[in-house]
Amino acid sequence: MIRPGVLVRRSFGRYERQVAETYRRLFVDLDDLAERMAGWVSEPHRILEIGCGEGAMTERLARIYEGAMITAIDITPDVGRLFRSDAAHRVTFLHETADALADREPASFDLIVLCDVMHHVLPLARQGLLYAARRLLAPDGNLLFKDWSPSAAPIHWLCFMADRYITGDKVRYATVEKTRTLLSDVFGYGAVHVESRIRPWSNNYVFLVHPGLSN
Repeated sequence: MIRPGVLVRRSFGRYERQVAETYRRLFVDLDDLAERMAGWVSEPHRILEIGCGEGAMTERLARIYEGAMITAIDITPDVGRLFRSDAAHRVTFLHETADALADREPASFDLIVLCDVMHHVLPLARQGLLYAARRLLAPDGNLLFKDWSPSAAPIHWLCFMADRYITGDKVRYATVEKTRTLLSDVFGYGAVHVESRIRPWSNNYVFLVHPGLSN
């Protein structure tokens, strides 16, 4: 089943990609996230993006990490559909789950990115997804986790309406505190070693997780 948001955006024809980028910037500045990431993690050889969607964040990863091989996975059939980059030869899109990939390629990725994925995942399945990410992470690798925190501000309710009725998912947002606890439970106490906010709204939070620093 094609999601409502995809049908709406496809109606824009050749302007679809531009419309999608403009719409996304109302809620999150992925270029800001990419710049922060480049400052925190230098020169990973293999990158995995879990829940890459149509490839918006994947484009940024290909741009800031010019020597990296990138694997981008999603369970939706539109995986990587709007990706545009001169670095396409370094990027592999797969319609696959993190668990299935972890069975084939454990401990393979220096950097794993989860960007605005978790609020689309059922709460009971979230820990399992993070354990799959841990299995995929190389011994000295990093996980970058970005999501949206709930608030009483009008922008949150606009974001909720967009996520709920345009994507069609029953989204559930977790607070920063609950997410930090979940990440610590899976990757170890002390593994969360960077926390920041991403423009343009303080609802956008990001953690950099390094299991090698856990106690």
